[in-house]
Amino acid sequence: MRSVRARAALGATLVVAVALIGAGLAVLLVLRANLIGQADLQAEVAAREVAGQLATGTPYEDVELDDDEDHPVQVTDEEDRVVLVSKDLRAVTGTGATGVTPVPSASAGATPAPDDDDDGDDDDQDDDRSRPGRGEVSSDDPDFSDGTATVDRTTADYRFAAVEATTPDGVTLTVYAGAPLAAEQEAVNTVRGAMLTGLPLLLVVVAGVTWLVTRRALRPVEGIRREMAAITASEDLARRVPEPDSRDEIAALARTTNETLTVLEASVERQRRFVADASHELRSPIASLRTQLEVAEAHPELLDLPGAVADTVRLQVLAADLLLLARLDAGEKPGGGTVELGALVREEVSQRTGDRIAVAVEVPEGGAFEVNGSRGQLSRVIGNLLDNAQRHADGSVAVSVAADGRGVRVEVRDDGAGVPEDERERIFERFVRLDDARSRDDGGAGLGLAIARDVAARHGGTLTVHRAAEGGAAFRLWLPRPA
Repeated sequence: MRSVRARAALGATLVVAVALIGAGLAVLLVLRANLIGQADLQAEVAAREVAGQLATGTPYEDVELDDDEDHPVQVTDEEDRVVLVSKDLRAVTGTGATGVTPVPSASAGATPAPDDDDDGDDDDQDDDRSRPGRGEVSSDDPDFSDGTATVDRTTADYRFAAVEATTPDGVTLTVYAGAPLAAEQEAVNTVRGAMLTGLPLLLVVVAGVTWLVTRRALRPVEGIRREMAAITASEDLARRVPEPDSRDEIAALARTTNETLTVLEASVERQRRFVADASHELRSPIASLRTQLEVAEAHPELLDLPGAVADTVRLQVLAADLLLLARLDAGEKPGGGTVELGALVREEVSQRTGDRIAVAVEVPEGGAFEVNGSRGQLSRVIGNLLDNAQRHADGSVAVSVAADGRGVRVEVRDDGAGVPEDERERIFERFVRLDDARSRDDGGAGLGLAIARDVAARHGGTLTVHRAAEGGAAFRLWLPRPA
């Protein structure tokens, strides 16, 4: 029951079972109502036929009755006394009286006794007005009831119709005629038996078909699962799961899985390159520092203290860059504080007193350039951009802050050689350094611009490079304003 196929088969079977049971009950109710309606019609016809004879004055002993078993008849007078019954009727229930033996009463042709009080009460007058006139049969709908009748020692269920008739002598009689319900009961029982027999078989067929269809539909999913298990076991992210030719949800799942594997493969490959490049970059300053310390240990007078300090600083900066990249890759989100970029740029430039080229700052007075984010990370971005400009500039470096649509733009420009158009995306990759950059700064690790772009992306912004008006490179940092 834990498999999708089993749950789908069970669910479909339950739904079909509920639907069939509901439909079966509705069919049985409609069938029973129709059959009872037919019995009502037969009983009414039989009752009106007898009532018609009585209304014409036919004596009780001369009234023609239908077959006793098909339509048993009982006739009562105004005082509910039995005056006429079918020949072989032995017992009856569901009619006006339970007796089956006629009692002495005024015959159909007798003259009724005169009323003692012609001015009867209102109830009697209302009853008289509701009764049919002399020699007439009631035109109102008859009353129907369920009962039993024993005819010639055979007891069965009947549907009785009650019809009133008034004889020419003014005697109002009630005729009860029955119609057998055996056919209705037999039909309902037959249909019920067929449903009870066919329902389990139909449910078995539904469950089997659902199982097979679901199994066939999920067969590609099993192929995807097996391939994913093989990829996990082999750790070969170059493999892909099979994509079915269908255009359904399973094909979409396979395509999405392959896209995920592609991204995962690229991420793992990037991580491997990162580890390899980091190991290579760390090897040089560590080896240089170790060599100097070993020489100093053997010959203290040959210790190059400034060189050792420089290697140590380079190693410290590289370690800090790698740690920041690791935090960014782990999905570290920037803080929720507010940073004023104009003030941050002025502060960063004021601390760079040792730059070989003075930085020109262009920040409008009174401007509000607030963004949400981490002050430390944004300061690192601006510092990296200024370091890059100092490394490549011939004689001028400038930084400007301005509003740009719904955000703030910080632009760092230099008058160096610029960045070739086909290299403008590659320079943001990790450990990527152009030949000119490597010759100018032997200590650069190629992480500054990569860190700057990653931080900008984490803040919902962008970092791009263009050609500056001075002829060099123009790095544009765009960050959104607070909502």
